[in-house]
Amino acid sequence: MRIGLNTDSLATLSLDEALDTAAALGIETIELSTGNWSNAPHADLDNLLNSAASRRELTERIESRGLTLEAFNCSGNPLHPGEEGRRHDVVTRKTIELAAEMSVERIVLMSGCPAAPGDSYPNWITVAWPPYTKDILDYQWNDVLIPYWTDLVKHATEHDVGQLCLEMHGHQNVYSPATLLRLREAVGPVVGANFDPSHLMWMGADVIAAVEALNGAIHHVHAKDTRIERGRIGANTALETASFADPGARSWNFVTMGYGHDEDFWRRFMVALRRAGFDGVLSIEHEDMLVDPVEAVEKTVDLLRRTGFTKPVAVAETAARFGIEV
Repeated sequence: MRIGLNTDSLATLSLDEALDTAAALGIETIELSTGNWSNAPHADLDNLLNSAASRRELTERIESRGLTLEAFNCSGNPLHPGEEGRRHDVVTRKTIELAAEMSVERIVLMSGCPAAPGDSYPNWITVAWPPYTKDILDYQWNDVLIPYWTDLVKHATEHDVGQLCLEMHGHQNVYSPATLLRLREAVGPVVGANFDPSHLMWMGADVIAAVEALNGAIHHVHAKDTRIERGRIGANTALETASFADPGARSWNFVTMGYGHDEDFWRRFMVALRRAGFDGVLSIEHEDMLVDPVEAVEKTVDLLRRTGFTKPVAVAETAARFGIEV
């Protein structure tokens, strides 16, 4: 496993400052946002797409620090029924095209969530009643989601982008292992998970069981934690609409790794990832309102080094000790 950084975590720093920080901390890979819900503080998508010189310059700035550009992130909602959806779709497709130009095989994004028929805003269905919720879900999946992703996978394949990494996130049709696997079954293995445990935590999942359910279908991992605020969630549930900028009012909060779940949990998480066939990048994503971003990244790197694995799986070497052929 390698340690990476979503550079939006250091959004107030320039790209050079963010890269210098990553290199100084021993981070190995970079995940760069190109737009949609990110304001893309470190990348100009159109300029990069249209200028080979700009692409070469970006590559040099990254590689001169011993780093690798391993993913682009364009998370948004391309299935929004209005102009926002059309803009997000354009950015998504341009990001895939840029990835092809820069030999990046991995795009981090979200499934999107359509509206109900005739509505102006997306409608995230989370319950099975009233009965019309089933009709909305059938429409969203069969008429919008699956056709869109079938076409997007085709676009990615035509541009030699092999992994579309969907973050299982609230207000998206794909928000759980079951929904991720449903879409993957419909459109193929180019679609896999960007496994961000922090969202599954607040939705009440057993994160280790969720990793196991996605055996072979995890393309990318975000290193991020959630703290469940026991007193408030006990009274008000995990359905939380208080602002992220007011963590004292919320039932749960995104936090620096180790400040929501202890080190033992993260050790079990790393073992579960290996058992599920994942040995890739753990990309740090900082969204803790109470901790300085650089300090948060430092603490996360320290935790990942203590709990993760730095060398590849060595089944054959260990099996040989027992005289077992593999």
